[in-house]
Amino acid sequence: MDFRDSPEQAKLRAEVREFVSADPAVLARPFLEDGWIAGFDPAFSKRLAARGWLGMTWPRQYGGQERSYLDRLIVTEELLLAGAPVAAHWFGDRQIGPALLAHGTPAQKAELVPRIARAEISFCIGMSEPNAGSDLAGLATRADTDGEEFVIRGQKTWTSFAEHADYCYLVARTNADAPKHKGISELLVSMRAPGITVRPIRDMVGESHFGELFFDDVRVPKSALIGVQDAGFYQIMQQLDFERSGIERLISNAPLWRDALALARERGLTRRDPVLREKIAELEIAARAGRGLIYRVAEMLSTGRVPNYEAAVAKTFCTSLEQRMTDLVVQILGDAGALDASDPRAPFAGRAARTFLYAAAYTIQGGTNNILRNIIATRGLGLPG
Repeated sequence: MDFRDSPEQAKLRAEVREFVSADPAVLARPFLEDGWIAGFDPAFSKRLAARGWLGMTWPRQYGGQERSYLDRLIVTEELLLAGAPVAAHWFGDRQIGPALLAHGTPAQKAELVPRIARAEISFCIGMSEPNAGSDLAGLATRADTDGEEFVIRGQKTWTSFAEHADYCYLVARTNADAPKHKGISELLVSMRAPGITVRPIRDMVGESHFGELFFDDVRVPKSALIGVQDAGFYQIMQQLDFERSGIERLISNAPLWRDALALARERGLTRRDPVLREKIAELEIAARAGRGLIYRVAEMLSTGRVPNYEAAVAKTFCTSLEQRMTDLVVQILGDAGALDASDPRAPFAGRAARTFLYAAAYTIQGGTNNILRNIIATRGLGLPG
Protein backbone atom coordinates (compact mmCIF):
# COMPACT_ATOMS: atom_id res chain seq x y z
CA MET A 1 0.00 0.00 0.00
CA ASP A 2 1.44 3.35 -1.09
CA PHE A 3 0.23 6.03 1.32
CA ARG A 4 1.80 8.91 -0.57
CA ASP A 5 -0.76 11.50 -1.64
CA SER A 6 -1.01 12.68 -5.20
CA PRO A 7 -0.38 16.42 -5.63
CA GLU A 8 -4.14 17.02 -5.68
CA GLN A 9 -4.66 14.92 -2.56
CA ALA A 10 -1.82 16.67 -0.74
CA LYS A 11 -3.44 20.01 -1.56
CA LEU A 12 -6.79 18.78 -0.21
CA ARG A 13 -5.18 17.48 2.98
CA ALA A 14 -3.42 20.81 3.52
CA GLU A 15 -6.69 22.70 3.02
CA VAL A 16 -8.45 20.63 5.67
CA ARG A 17 -5.57 21.05 8.13
CA GLU A 18 -5.57 24.80 7.62
CA PHE A 19 -9.34 24.96 8.10
CA VAL A 20 -9.47 22.97 11.35
CA SER A 21 -6.43 24.70 12.82
CA ALA A 22 -8.39 27.95 12.95
CA ASP A 23 -11.99 26.85 13.39
CA PRO A 24 -13.48 28.05 16.70
CA ALA A 25 -15.51 24.88 17.27
CA VAL A 26 -12.37 22.74 17.11
CA LEU A 27 -10.37 25.09 19.30
CA ALA A 28 -13.12 25.17 21.95
CA ARG A 29 -13.51 21.42 22.41
CA PRO A 30 -12.63 20.26 25.96
CA PHE A 31 -11.29 16.96 24.62
CA LEU A 32 -10.31 15.95 21.09
CA GLU A 33 -11.19 12.26 21.06
CA ASP A 34 -14.35 10.69 19.56
CA GLY A 35 -15.35 13.77 17.56
CA TRP A 36 -17.77 11.67 15.51
CA ILE A 37 -19.50 10.43 18.68
CA ALA A 38 -19.31 13.25 21.21
CA GLY A 39 -18.96 16.33 18.98
CA PHE A 40 -22.47 17.26 17.83
CA ASP A 41 -22.19 20.74 16.30
CA PRO A 42 -24.60 21.55 13.40
CA ALA A 43 -22.97 24.92 12.75
CA PHE A 44 -19.58 23.28 12.23
CA SER A 45 -21.15 20.73 9.86
CA LYS A 46 -22.63 23.58 7.81
CA ARG A 47 -19.18 25.16 7.48
CA LEU A 48 -17.86 21.87 6.12
CA ALA A 49 -20.80 21.62 3.74
CA ALA A 50 -20.09 25.12 2.42
CA ARG A 51 -16.63 23.88 1.39
CA GLY A 52 -18.08 20.86 -0.42
CA TRP A 53 -16.75 18.38 2.13
CA LEU A 54 -20.04 16.52 2.70
CA GLY A 55 -21.46 14.09 0.16
CA MET A 56 -18.12 14.25 -1.63
CA THR A 57 -18.61 11.04 -3.63
CA TRP A 58 -22.27 11.62 -4.54
CA PRO A 59 -23.65 12.72 -7.92
CA ARG A 60 -23.73 16.47 -8.47
CA GLN A 61 -27.46 16.38 -9.18
CA TYR A 62 -27.95 15.43 -5.51
CA GLY A 63 -25.58 18.00 -4.07
CA GLY A 64 -22.45 15.87 -4.23
CA GLN A 65 -19.00 16.57 -5.65
CA GLU A 66 -18.40 13.31 -7.58
CA ARG A 67 -14.98 12.98 -5.97
CA SER A 68 -13.25 9.73 -5.07
CA TYR A 69 -13.66 7.77 -1.85
CA LEU A 70 -9.97 8.37 -1.21
CA ASP A 71 -10.61 12.12 -1.25
CA ARG A 72 -13.42 11.63 1.26
CA LEU A 73 -11.13 9.48 3.41
CA ILE A 74 -8.48 12.21 3.45
CA VAL A 75 -11.01 14.79 4.64
CA THR A 76 -12.48 12.58 7.37
CA GLU A 77 -9.03 11.47 8.51
CA GLU A 78 -7.80 15.04 8.97
CA LEU A 79 -11.01 16.11 10.72
CA LEU A 80 -10.76 13.29 13.26
CA LEU A 81 -7.03 13.75 13.83
CA ALA A 82 -7.78 17.37 14.73
CA GLY A 83 -10.63 16.44 17.07
CA ALA A 84 -13.27 18.22 14.98
CA PRO A 85 -16.93 17.96 16.14
CA VAL A 86 -18.39 16.08 13.17
CA ALA A 87 -21.21 14.08 14.79
CA ALA A 88 -24.09 16.21 13.48
CA HIS A 89 -23.53 15.13 9.89
CA TRP A 90 -21.67 11.86 10.44
CA PHE A 91 -24.46 9.30 9.95
CA GLY A 92 -26.01 11.20 7.05
CA ASP A 93 -22.73 11.56 5.19
CA ARG A 94 -21.34 8.13 6.03
CA GLN A 95 -24.30 5.86 5.37
CA ILE A 96 -27.78 7.41 5.09
CA GLY A 97 -26.95 9.33 1.93
CA PRO A 98 -25.42 6.26 0.23
CA ALA A 99 -28.39 4.13 1.39
CA LEU A 100 -30.89 6.57 -0.10
CA LEU A 101 -28.92 6.79 -3.32
CA ALA A 102 -28.91 2.99 -3.56
CA HIS A 103 -32.48 2.22 -2.47
CA GLY A 104 -34.49 5.42 -2.17
CA THR A 105 -37.27 6.55 -4.46
CA PRO A 106 -36.60 9.41 -6.89
CA ALA A 107 -38.59 11.69 -4.58
CA GLN A 108 -36.61 10.65 -1.50
CA LYS A 109 -33.31 11.18 -3.26
CA ALA A 110 -34.32 14.56 -4.67
CA GLU A 111 -35.67 15.85 -1.35
CA LEU A 112 -33.28 14.42 1.24
CA VAL A 113 -29.84 13.77 -0.24
CA PRO A 114 -29.08 17.41 -1.16
CA ARG A 115 -30.18 18.46 2.33
CA ILE A 116 -27.68 15.98 3.82
CA ALA A 117 -24.94 17.46 1.62
CA ARG A 118 -25.89 20.93 2.92
CA ALA A 119 -25.89 19.72 6.57
CA GLU A 120 -29.52 20.77 6.97
CA ILE A 121 -30.76 17.52 8.52
CA SER A 122 -29.36 14.94 10.91
CA PHE A 123 -30.17 11.29 11.57
CA CYS A 124 -30.29 8.62 14.20
CA ILE A 125 -30.45 4.93 13.33
CA GLY A 126 -33.08 2.69 14.91
CA MET A 127 -31.58 -0.78 14.81
CA SER A 128 -30.65 -2.34 18.17
CA GLU A 129 -33.37 -3.38 20.61
CA PRO A 130 -33.27 -4.53 24.26
CA ASN A 131 -33.57 -8.18 23.20
CA ALA A 132 -32.05 -7.91 19.73
CA GLY A 133 -28.64 -6.27 19.80
CA SER A 134 -26.28 -8.37 17.72
CA ASP A 135 -29.18 -10.38 16.29
CA LEU A 136 -30.74 -7.64 14.18
CA ALA A 137 -33.16 -10.06 12.52
CA GLY A 138 -34.61 -10.85 15.96
CA LEU A 139 -36.09 -7.36 16.30
CA ALA A 140 -39.65 -6.99 17.58
CA THR A 141 -40.54 -3.43 16.56
CA ARG A 142 -43.53 -3.63 14.23
CA ALA A 143 -44.64 -1.43 11.33
CA ASP A 144 -48.13 -2.69 10.47
CA THR A 145 -49.98 -1.56 7.36
CA ASP A 146 -53.13 0.51 7.91
CA GLY A 147 -54.41 1.80 4.60
CA GLU A 148 -51.80 4.14 3.17
CA GLU A 149 -49.83 4.30 6.41
CA PHE A 150 -47.54 2.21 8.58
CA VAL A 151 -48.30 2.14 12.30
CA ILE A 152 -45.11 1.66 14.31
CA ARG A 153 -44.98 0.08 17.76
CA GLY A 154 -41.84 -0.93 19.61
CA GLN A 155 -38.59 0.14 21.24
CA LYS A 156 -35.02 0.79 20.15
CA THR A 157 -31.95 1.24 22.31
CA TRP A 158 -28.34 2.47 21.99
CA THR A 159 -29.62 5.00 19.45
CA SER A 160 -26.98 7.68 19.05
CA PHE A 161 -28.17 11.30 18.67
CA ALA A 162 -31.84 10.38 19.17
CA GLU A 163 -32.34 13.61 21.13
CA HIS A 164 -30.98 15.79 18.33
CA ALA A 165 -31.89 13.99 15.10
CA ASP A 166 -34.46 15.20 12.57
CA TYR A 167 -35.07 11.69 11.22
CA CYS A 168 -34.76 8.12 12.39
CA TYR A 169 -33.63 5.56 9.85
CA LEU A 170 -35.77 2.79 11.31
CA VAL A 171 -35.56 -0.96 10.83
CA ALA A 172 -38.88 -2.62 11.68
CA ARG A 173 -40.81 -5.81 11.04
CA THR A 174 -43.46 -5.41 8.34
CA ASN A 175 -44.36 -9.08 7.88
CA ALA A 176 -44.79 -11.13 11.04
CA ASP A 177 -45.49 -14.32 9.06
CA ALA A 178 -42.28 -14.32 7.03
CA PRO A 179 -38.98 -15.89 8.17
CA LYS A 180 -37.28 -13.43 10.47
CA HIS A 181 -34.71 -12.24 7.91
CA LYS A 182 -37.36 -11.73 5.22
CA GLY A 183 -40.05 -9.68 6.95
CA ILE A 184 -38.08 -6.53 7.76
CA SER A 185 -38.28 -3.11 6.11
CA GLU A 186 -36.50 0.22 6.35
CA LEU A 187 -38.50 3.38 7.04
CA LEU A 188 -37.54 7.03 7.30
CA VAL A 189 -39.42 8.46 10.29
CA SER A 190 -39.59 12.10 11.31
CA MET A 191 -38.51 12.48 14.93
CA ARG A 192 -41.28 15.09 15.29
CA ALA A 193 -43.99 12.51 14.61
CA PRO A 194 -46.52 12.09 17.46
CA GLY A 195 -45.95 9.02 19.62
CA ILE A 196 -42.13 9.08 19.73
CA THR A 197 -40.45 9.26 23.14
CA VAL A 198 -36.69 9.62 23.65
CA ARG A 199 -34.94 8.75 26.91
CA PRO A 200 -31.21 9.53 27.10
CA ILE A 201 -28.84 6.80 28.28
CA ARG A 202 -25.94 8.17 30.31
CA ASP A 203 -22.76 6.15 29.89
CA MET A 204 -19.97 5.68 32.41
CA VAL A 205 -18.02 8.68 31.15
CA GLY A 206 -21.03 10.89 31.85
CA GLU A 207 -22.16 11.44 28.25
CA SER A 208 -25.58 10.72 26.80
CA HIS A 209 -25.28 10.54 23.03
CA PHE A 210 -27.05 7.17 23.31
CA GLY A 211 -30.77 7.03 23.89
CA GLU A 212 -33.80 4.77 24.08
CA LEU A 213 -36.54 5.26 21.51
CA PHE A 214 -40.18 4.33 22.10
CA PHE A 215 -42.75 4.19 19.29
CA ASP A 216 -46.38 4.24 20.45
CA ASP A 217 -48.71 4.01 17.45
CA VAL A 218 -46.49 6.27 15.37
CA ARG A 219 -48.03 6.77 11.93
CA VAL A 220 -45.93 7.37 8.83
CA PRO A 221 -47.04 7.40 5.18
CA LYS A 222 -46.23 4.54 2.84
CA SER A 223 -43.85 6.96 1.09
CA ALA A 224 -41.55 6.57 4.14
CA LEU A 225 -40.59 3.07 2.93
CA ILE A 226 -37.02 2.85 1.66
CA GLY A 227 -36.42 0.28 -1.04
CA VAL A 228 -38.36 -2.98 -1.21
CA GLN A 229 -40.83 -3.86 1.53
CA ASP A 230 -39.76 -6.92 3.55
CA ALA A 231 -36.24 -6.83 2.02
CA GLY A 232 -34.81 -4.36 4.51
CA PHE A 233 -32.48 -6.81 6.25
CA TYR A 234 -30.46 -7.30 3.07
CA GLN A 235 -30.43 -3.57 2.37
CA ILE A 236 -29.20 -2.75 5.86
CA MET A 237 -26.34 -5.23 5.55
CA GLN A 238 -24.91 -3.16 2.72
CA GLN A 239 -25.29 0.00 4.79
CA LEU A 240 -23.36 -1.62 7.65
CA ASP A 241 -20.40 -2.15 5.34
CA PHE A 242 -20.15 1.65 5.05
CA GLU A 243 -20.57 2.02 8.81
CA ARG A 244 -17.86 -0.42 9.80
CA SER A 245 -15.02 0.41 7.47
CA GLY A 246 -14.30 4.09 8.06
CA ILE A 247 -11.16 5.71 9.42
CA GLU A 248 -13.04 6.53 12.65
CA ARG A 249 -12.58 2.90 13.66
CA LEU A 250 -8.83 3.49 13.86
CA ILE A 251 -8.24 7.07 14.97
CA SER A 252 -11.03 7.95 17.39
CA ASN A 253 -8.46 8.39 20.16
CA ALA A 254 -5.50 9.37 17.95
CA PRO A 255 -5.13 12.87 19.48
CA LEU A 256 -4.66 11.35 22.94
CA TRP A 257 -2.21 8.74 21.62
CA ARG A 258 -0.21 11.47 19.89
CA ASP A 259 -0.07 13.65 23.01
CA ALA A 260 0.81 10.72 25.29
CA LEU A 261 3.73 9.71 23.06
CA ALA A 262 4.99 13.29 23.07
CA LEU A 263 4.86 13.27 26.87
CA ALA A 264 6.70 9.93 27.00
CA ARG A 265 9.51 11.35 24.86
CA GLU A 266 9.61 14.54 26.93
CA ARG A 267 9.98 12.52 30.13
CA GLY A 268 12.64 10.31 28.57
CA LEU A 269 10.53 7.17 29.05
CA THR A 270 11.19 5.85 25.56
CA ARG A 271 14.96 6.08 26.18
CA ARG A 272 14.96 4.48 29.63
CA ASP A 273 12.35 1.76 29.14
CA PRO A 274 13.05 -0.64 26.26
CA VAL A 275 9.91 -2.66 26.98
CA LEU A 276 7.73 0.44 26.65
CA ARG A 277 9.59 1.42 23.49
CA GLU A 278 8.91 -2.01 22.02
CA LYS A 279 5.19 -1.81 22.88
CA ILE A 280 4.92 1.61 21.27
CA ALA A 281 6.68 0.38 18.14
CA GLU A 282 4.36 -2.62 17.95
CA LEU A 283 1.24 -0.45 18.12
CA GLU A 284 2.62 2.10 15.68
CA ILE A 285 3.28 -0.69 13.16
CA ALA A 286 -0.20 -2.09 13.75
CA ALA A 287 -1.71 1.37 13.22
CA ARG A 288 -0.12 1.56 9.80
CA ALA A 289 -1.46 -1.89 8.96
CA GLY A 290 -4.92 -0.80 10.08
CA ARG A 291 -4.71 2.31 7.94
CA GLY A 292 -3.85 0.07 5.03
CA LEU A 293 -6.98 -2.01 5.62
CA ILE A 294 -9.16 1.11 5.62
CA TYR A 295 -7.51 2.59 2.54
CA ARG A 296 -8.05 -0.75 0.82
CA VAL A 297 -11.79 -0.48 1.47
CA ALA A 298 -11.82 3.08 0.08
CA GLU A 299 -10.05 1.88 -3.06
CA MET A 300 -12.63 -0.90 -3.45
CA LEU A 301 -15.47 1.62 -3.20
CA SER A 302 -13.75 3.88 -5.72
CA THR A 303 -13.78 1.04 -8.26
CA GLY A 304 -17.42 0.16 -7.66
CA ARG A 305 -16.88 -2.86 -5.43
CA VAL A 306 -18.79 -3.12 -2.16
CA PRO A 307 -16.70 -4.33 0.78
CA ASN A 308 -18.21 -6.98 2.98
CA TYR A 309 -15.80 -9.19 4.88
CA GLU A 310 -13.15 -6.56 4.14
CA ALA A 311 -15.13 -4.06 6.21
CA ALA A 312 -15.44 -6.62 9.02
CA VAL A 313 -11.68 -7.23 8.96
CA ALA A 314 -10.95 -3.50 9.12
CA LYS A 315 -13.29 -2.83 12.04
CA THR A 316 -12.25 -5.87 14.08
CA PHE A 317 -8.54 -5.16 13.73
CA CYS A 318 -8.73 -1.39 14.18
CA THR A 319 -11.12 -1.15 17.13
CA SER A 320 -9.16 -3.80 19.03
CA LEU A 321 -6.01 -1.79 18.34
CA GLU A 322 -7.64 1.37 19.69
CA GLN A 323 -8.34 -0.40 22.97
CA ARG A 324 -4.72 -1.54 23.20
CA MET A 325 -3.61 2.04 22.63
CA THR A 326 -5.73 3.39 25.48
CA ASP A 327 -4.31 0.72 27.78
CA LEU A 328 -0.77 1.80 26.94
CA VAL A 329 -1.61 5.50 27.31
CA VAL A 330 -2.67 4.88 30.91
CA GLN A 331 0.54 2.91 31.46
CA ILE A 332 2.61 5.83 30.10
CA LEU A 333 0.83 8.35 32.32
CA GLY A 334 0.98 6.15 35.40
CA ASP A 335 -1.54 6.38 38.22
CA ALA A 336 -2.37 9.97 37.28
CA GLY A 337 -3.74 8.71 33.98
CA ALA A 338 -6.75 7.25 35.76
CA LEU A 339 -7.74 10.55 37.41
CA ASP A 340 -11.06 12.14 36.62
CA ALA A 341 -11.22 15.38 34.65
CA SER A 342 -12.34 17.24 37.78
CA ASP A 343 -9.04 16.43 39.50
CA PRO A 344 -6.48 19.19 38.85
CA ARG A 345 -3.69 16.59 38.70
CA ALA A 346 -5.31 14.85 35.72
CA PRO A 347 -3.05 14.82 32.64
CA PHE A 348 -4.64 16.30 29.51
CA ALA A 349 -7.66 17.48 31.55
CA GLY A 350 -8.88 13.94 32.18
CA ARG A 351 -8.84 12.88 28.53
CA ALA A 352 -6.96 9.67 29.34
CA ALA A 353 -9.49 8.54 31.94
CA ARG A 354 -12.42 9.36 29.68
CA THR A 355 -10.97 7.56 26.67
CA PHE A 356 -9.89 4.53 28.71
CA LEU A 357 -13.43 4.09 30.04
CA TYR A 358 -15.15 4.69 26.72
CA ALA A 359 -12.82 2.42 24.73
CA ALA A 360 -14.77 -0.65 25.86
CA ALA A 361 -17.50 0.44 23.43
CA TYR A 362 -15.25 0.42 20.36
CA THR A 363 -15.52 -3.35 19.81
CA ILE A 364 -19.28 -3.39 20.52
CA GLN A 365 -20.89 -0.47 18.69
CA GLY A 366 -21.35 -0.98 14.98
CA GLY A 367 -21.12 -4.76 15.35
CA THR A 368 -19.38 -6.79 18.02
CA ASN A 369 -16.08 -8.48 17.30
CA ASN A 370 -17.67 -11.93 17.68
CA ILE A 371 -20.28 -11.15 15.01
CA LEU A 372 -17.65 -9.68 12.71
CA ARG A 373 -15.40 -12.70 13.10
CA ASN A 374 -18.32 -14.86 11.97
CA ILE A 375 -18.66 -12.66 8.86
CA ILE A 376 -14.94 -12.98 8.19
CA ALA A 377 -15.12 -16.77 8.61
CA THR A 378 -18.18 -17.40 6.46
CA ARG A 379 -17.95 -14.69 3.77
CA GLY A 380 -14.20 -14.18 3.70
CA LEU A 381 -12.77 -17.64 4.35
CA GLY A 382 -15.71 -19.69 3.08
CA LEU A 383 -16.11 -21.65 6.29
CA PRO A 384 -19.49 -23.25 7.04
CA GLY A 385 -21.92 -21.03 8.98
